[in-house]
Amino acid sequence: MGLKSDQWIKKMATEQGMIEPFVDSQIRAGVVSYGVSSYGYDVRVTREFKIFTNVFSAVVDPKNFSPQSMIDFEGDVCIIPPNSFALARTVEYFRIPRKVLTICLGKSTYARCGIIVNVTPFEPEWEGYVTLEISNTTPLPARIYANEGIAQVLFFEADEECEVSYADKKGKYQNQQSILLPRL
Repeated sequence: MGLKSDQWIKKMATEQGMIEPFVDSQIRAGVVSYGVSSYGYDVRVTREFKIFTNVFSAVVDPKNFSPQSMIDFEGDVCIIPPNSFALARTVEYFRIPRKVLTICLGKSTYARCGIIVNVTPFEPEWEGYVTLEISNTTPLPARIYANEGIAQVLFFEADEECEVSYADKKGKYQNQQSILLPRL
């Protein structure tokens, strides 16, 4: 399994619709960078966020998640409270080929501010907008900028196709169109 270069990413995005919309260069002027990079693709975050709150004294339970533990927010700048968390989604829609697995890591600009982005791998034949998990690990409020870079996706291509893809398994997060809360 090998890490794929910018030329491979450009080809897969333009010929097979792997990333839409696709930005074929790195955009940096006055923004947290996004677009294709040497060996990956820097995704952007939309204006839609779900921010954790304890207003209703809900308990976070991955087997029985209550939407009352979050508030919806839409805007160009999302402020995540100290030591809190938000969910968001990418601007980009992904269609992962059957021989590809991705790993997504937070961008260093945010990481150096104590903001951690967690995303599980995009499995072969997974498709959808990516739900992003954004943690503010600091004791201060933190700003997240919509329509700017938030994380980098790295693409790994296997020597052969997997036996069972995410689509074959009918994965519970297949074809995500919005921010999806935990499902069992």
